[in-house]
Amino acid sequence: MNASSSTSASDISIVEVHTPHTSFAIAHSFVQDTLQSLFVKLDKKYYVGSLSDDHKVGPGWLKYEWNDSVWNLDDDSDYSIFAWRQRSTNASDATAESAAAPSCVMHMHNPSEPLPSPPAYCNPSFYAFRRPKSPPPASHRSKKAPGRAGSVRSRRSGMSDTSVDTNGLPKHKKDFIDFHNANGVRTILGAIGPVKDVRMLLKKGYRHVYISRSFAKKHGFIPKDAAPGLYGYGGLVNIGKWPITVGRTKTTHSVYLSEETHFDCILGRSFMEQRGIKTDLIDPTNIICMDTGEKLDVELVIIRDGNGEIVTVT
Repeated sequence: MNASSSTSASDISIVEVHTPHTSFAIAHSFVQDTLQSLFVKLDKKYYVGSLSDDHKVGPGWLKYEWNDSVWNLDDDSDYSIFAWRQRSTNASDATAESAAAPSCVMHMHNPSEPLPSPPAYCNPSFYAFRRPKSPPPASHRSKKAPGRAGSVRSRRSGMSDTSVDTNGLPKHKKDFIDFHNANGVRTILGAIGPVKDVRMLLKKGYRHVYISRSFAKKHGFIPKDAAPGLYGYGGLVNIGKWPITVGRTKTTHSVYLSEETHFDCILGRSFMEQRGIKTDLIDPTNIICMDTGEKLDVELVIIRDGNGEIVTVT
């Protein structure tokens, strides 16, 4: 047998693929295969027996896990980084005495289809449906000095913290209680129109999308010389439709002027319904956009006035 005419066993990796509905595995060579051949192989595997060409796997479908994070796999540049990471990981494990082929984890979802929601089956191995990690055993729990109260701070999604307080409560549950007791709110970074890196309040209590008067004047949404009695002082005023970009997805919404002074932009129910925002009753930072499967980077904020008193955002 001519070894040069075929891929050697040492070049083969097992790719574990998780979709919202099922899981399977394929063999893949990071030496000889390409991103396009990976697309074709996944398409034939997932849609085996299908006569339709409507579901071709391609850009926007794939993500992969590396270093405890989930990364996009959309183009040749992404694939070069993906392949390099896998080869370097496999090389570091080469000294281990094991006959098993190296493996990596990938997630696949058709971006044109919504994610399933209960009572439909949701694959727990798919990254968007994973539950937060359980706290460590009691023997490894950290101990605090008696009599000292724990501080309350904002928390960002994606941070790993499984510490347990003196009452035996996991930190994510304690943060959940503190968040609601202190009238905390969820915020995300996004763009409205040409303005990027805008801190936005995500709140179901509002119906539409709103921007503050000061923000609207600063960025030219309304004239800077707008006088009292105009542009909403007598009630809400629709200032037109503007694109809102959150994550990698842009959607268009009617925007209203607001006298809210704490946030430049408020995303209400119209935004949340259009993007299919899914929240987590246990972890308030776990926010999923059901239209694309994106997990948003959420920061919890507790607003206080000049006297240190908590400000309630209704």
